Amino acid sequence: MNLLVVGASYRTAPITMLERLAVAPTGLTRVLERLLAQSRVAEAVVISTCNRVEVYAAVNGFHGGLADISTVLGEHAGCDARELASHLYVHYDAAAVEHVFRVAAGLDSMVVGEAQILGQLRDAYRVAAEADAVGRLLHELMQQALRVGKRVRAETGIDSAGRSVVSAALDLAATHLNGGLAGRPVLVIGAGGMGSLAVSTLARRGASPLFVTNRSADRAARLAESYHAEALPFDGLSEALARVDVVVSATASTEPVLTRDVVARALERRAALRSGRLILLDLAVPRDVEPSVADLSEVLVVDIDGLAASLPSTGIAVESETARRIVAGEVESFLNWLRSAEIAPTVAALRARAEDVVSAELRRLAARRPDLTDEQRAEVARTVHRVVQRLLHSPTVRVRQLAAEPGGEQYAALLRELFDLEVPRPSAADAVPELDTPDGAA
Repeated sequence: MNLLVVGASYRTAPITMLERLAVAPTGLTRVLERLLAQSRVAEAVVISTCNRVEVYAAVNGFHGGLADISTVLGEHAGCDARELASHLYVHYDAAAVEHVFRVAAGLDSMVVGEAQILGQLRDAYRVAAEADAVGRLLHELMQQALRVGKRVRAETGIDSAGRSVVSAALDLAATHLNGGLAGRPVLVIGAGGMGSLAVSTLARRGASPLFVTNRSADRAARLAESYHAEALPFDGLSEALARVDVVVSATASTEPVLTRDVVARALERRAALRSGRLILLDLAVPRDVEPSVADLSEVLVVDIDGLAASLPSTGIAVESETARRIVAGEVESFLNWLRSAEIAPTVAALRARAEDVVSAELRRLAARRPDLTDEQRAEVARTVHRVVQRLLHSPTVRVRQLAAEPGGEQYAALLRELFDLEVPRPSAADAVPELDTPDGAA
């Protein structure tokens, strides 16, 4: 079984393509089922965030696995393979492990070191486990990725500034406001992970008054109460927009929440109440703000594409370098485990073969020497078993050590060839232990 990562992110695809690839939380199980229905995909985890959509898979071969995953992604996005291929990146085996660990560490994020990706990765893993899409290989990969992500943040200062997509977007908005966000009225649309982070960040920065709206009025009310904000009815968006200078929208809607008509009506009301442009920070994928809203002269729209373009290309230099070294060491450790794990079934098969031979010979002895007492037969059996175990001990220990080194897979193949062993492949239906996840969620 091999590891394969196939994905698209803000680095490789425009937001229009990310919108087509985005998988809503309610659609994750269906996409996982489609992946597992492919002949070469044994296990799968799908992560879909505001700036990436990725499939982590255990596959039987590179080319076939890539074709199967690309087919499912193409069907989901409603585009042909050629159009999709130009936006995808692919990582295989060791490179796949490195990529997943980098993602967990925040090194591949739009905002280097942001912590939200750990919660998003955890949630993707949980959904896949609940859908029986995770077997032994991806279970170990995801467990270790979550651990690596926590270790990087504990041992470096990569997240010390508390930077996130939300904070980066608010920083950008502040550059267009005289005096920044303090004392400015702001509306947050959405009460999920991103919306909650936006409200808490705005409260710390002194935005006031602070408003929250959400399709679920109860969720909006609970979030607003936690930060002394005011919950507003979702069906009164035009009225709400007229009262604020900044809007942060981060819902899971598959259709635009802020249409041109809604925003235009709000601007008419707003003209009598406030001066300056209305800043709309659209942190959702698919987008919450209808593209044509950007054509209105009194509005500044910043979506994920615009935010990515505004961020510096380099991250936190010293902390990032330390994080990279940690990731590199963890990747090598995981590959050593993987190589050792791959030879374990072969060693087990060899020991089973030896036991079969011993058992057959003991039965033959019993038939030829019926005069032996039960005690004598038991002593002979113990002696033969001890001899076999001692003969096998040193070679099996050594072959495990050799298998953990680069190129170690050849030793498993050699054992199978020498002893004509049949080793069954592990199933994706292997039991998945209880998740070891980081605290908090995005």
